[in-house]
Amino acid sequence: MTKKAVVVGANGIIGGNLITHLVELGDWEIIGLSRRGGETAGKVSHIAVDLLDAADAKAKLVHLTDVTHIFYAAYQDRPNWAELVPPNLAMLVNVVNAIEPIAPGLEHISLMQGYKVYGAHLGPFKTPALESDANHMPPEFNIDQQDFLEALQKGKTWTWSALRPSVVVGFSLGNPMNLASVIAVYASMSKELGIPLRFPGKPGAYDSLLEMTDAGLLARATVFIATNPQCGNQAFNINNGDLFRWSEMWPKIAKFFDLEVAPPLPMSLNVVMSDKEVLWKRMIEKHGLAHTPYSDVSSWGFGDAVFSWNYDFFADGTKLRRAGFHEYVDTQEMFMRVFSDLRVRKIIP
Repeated sequence: MTKKAVVVGANGIIGGNLITHLVELGDWEIIGLSRRGGETAGKVSHIAVDLLDAADAKAKLVHLTDVTHIFYAAYQDRPNWAELVPPNLAMLVNVVNAIEPIAPGLEHISLMQGYKVYGAHLGPFKTPALESDANHMPPEFNIDQQDFLEALQKGKTWTWSALRPSVVVGFSLGNPMNLASVIAVYASMSKELGIPLRFPGKPGAYDSLLEMTDAGLLARATVFIATNPQCGNQAFNINNGDLFRWSEMWPKIAKFFDLEVAPPLPMSLNVVMSDKEVLWKRMIEKHGLAHTPYSDVSSWGFGDAVFSWNYDFFADGTKLRRAGFHEYVDTQEMFMRVFSDLRVRKIIP
């Protein structure tokens, strides 16, 4: 039986990899929602919609009466944490309110969250974090979104899930939360300039324990949770299954790019890389790279955030294994695979 999925945030690193996985499964019809839309191909179609506009969402999505699954992975950034709540809650509310009342066959709504639920962005938090850990002081849009789904689901036949990955790593361009691109471009520019690869994070971050979530693994876990009844109406941490320190990973990354490693030097990538667009354009011409705008590969602010974690950053992933999902990914292999993919695509030399 063919299932019909709506993927909200279809052009992001999470939504794009999820669509790829659904296509590979073969028994899904997929509709991607995003602000800029996309090209229809095979079982995948796209709708350009402003989810901040409830009327636009209702008008554009009024025909989606046979949807069985909603996968929500959209995100709107704002300058400070409190300002994130209104737009991110509104987008979820608007898309669900447009589809849920007209889709009698709806089975599941999947909500993408993250470790911010545990206060990971605020400073040192309890590790390993558990899905049952108490909430932190609001504002927190992830919790507001989950509260909305929990309240709406009462008395309904469909279920919800809240997915909590760590930093998601995979191929994506023009995404503000793409760590692999940050590292790859930073390393490529270091090589172009003839300088060693220095870890740019805060003191202490080089030796803290952390984990990542492979985008492909996340996609497979997301579908597993959404299609297995035992996972309904729950939250799940999703991570690769191993821990690492940058002090151990950084030399391996440097080796991939044929670079020496020098001692860490705390610096803001957002600042020191702000004048490197000219260098990037020169590298594109010199190495015959794809003509990718500097803004699409330079998520420097996100890199600064990740490299500032001078405290342990990981969660317990055993709940998902107890539910029946046993896949894992070697994080070192993941980084090298994504870097190789960026080379094949001619994004980096």
